[in-house]
Amino acid sequence: MRGIQLQLSQTQKLRLQKALEQLESLSSKVNSDASVTIADSISVNHEDGVLKGHGTADLDGEVVATLCGVVERVNKLVYVRALRSRYKPEVGDIVIGRVIEVAQKRWRLDINYSQNAYLMLSAMNMPDGVQRRRTALDELNMRCIFEEADVICAEVRGFQHDGLHLQARSKKYGKLTTGQLITVHTVFSEETKTTFPSSSTVWAANAVRVLSTLGFVITLEIIQGVIDLSLSVNLDIHDMLGSEFCVLVAENEAERRSSTKKRR
Repeated sequence: MRGIQLQLSQTQKLRLQKALEQLESLSSKVNSDASVTIADSISVNHEDGVLKGHGTADLDGEVVATLCGVVERVNKLVYVRALRSRYKPEVGDIVIGRVIEVAQKRWRLDINYSQNAYLMLSAMNMPDGVQRRRTALDELNMRCIFEEADVICAEVRGFQHDGLHLQARSKKYGKLTTGQLITVHTVFSEETKTTFPSSSTVWAANAVRVLSTLGFVITLEIIQGVIDLSLSVNLDIHDMLGSEFCVLVAENEAERRSSTKKRR
C-alpha cells in the first residue's frame, strides 16, 4: 500500500492500520497461490485429469509455468495468463477508443488492440435520431459528429476483410465527455457481465480519488462498492474525500475480500 496522507484521529489511524494489515495479509496469500514465474510449480491434482494449457509444461511429472503470469483454472484446464498482453476483442464487447483518423464514410479508432478499429458512418445513429440512408452531406459533416482525438464508446460488430468493425446504434454509445481516459494492463482488468446502469448517472470521480489515496488497484467492482457504501451511509458526493469515509472504504474492502476468500 502507498503512504496515506489524511488528517486522521488516533482512533481512525488504528482502524485504518488494522484494515490495511488485513488487506496485505489477504493479498500475500492470494498472490502466492495465483502468481507464478518461469519454472514455478503449479499445484494440481493429477487424479482429476488436468488439461495443461497455454503457459504450462510437464517437467518430471510436475506442471510448471513457462510464463510469468497468473494461474487461471477453467474446469480441468489450467493455464497461465501472461502479465503483459494486449486486449483481444470479441463480438459484443463494449470498447472505448480514440479517433485517430476521419476517413471516407468511416472513423478509424485506437482501442488498444494490435489493429485499429473502424466505425462506419452507416453503423451508428445519426444526431437527428432518424433512421435513413446516409447522404453525401452526412459524409461531409462527419467531423461535426466525431473528430480526431475524440473518445468514443462503441460495440464490437465483428471482423471484416479490412479489420475490426464497431457499431454505435444505441443512445448509450457515442462520444464520451467530461472525463479522463485511463489505460491499464489487461492483468488489472477483468470481464464482467454487468456494468453501471445506462439509465442512471454515477459519480465515479471521487470514488476513484478515494481508492487512489488508499493505493488500491482500481476496478469496476471496487468503484461500485465505494459508491454503494457512500449511498448506504447517506454520504454526500462532496464528503466522500473525508478521512472517516476513507477509513470506512478500507474496512469495507478488507471485509469483502475476507468473505470472498472464505466462500472459496
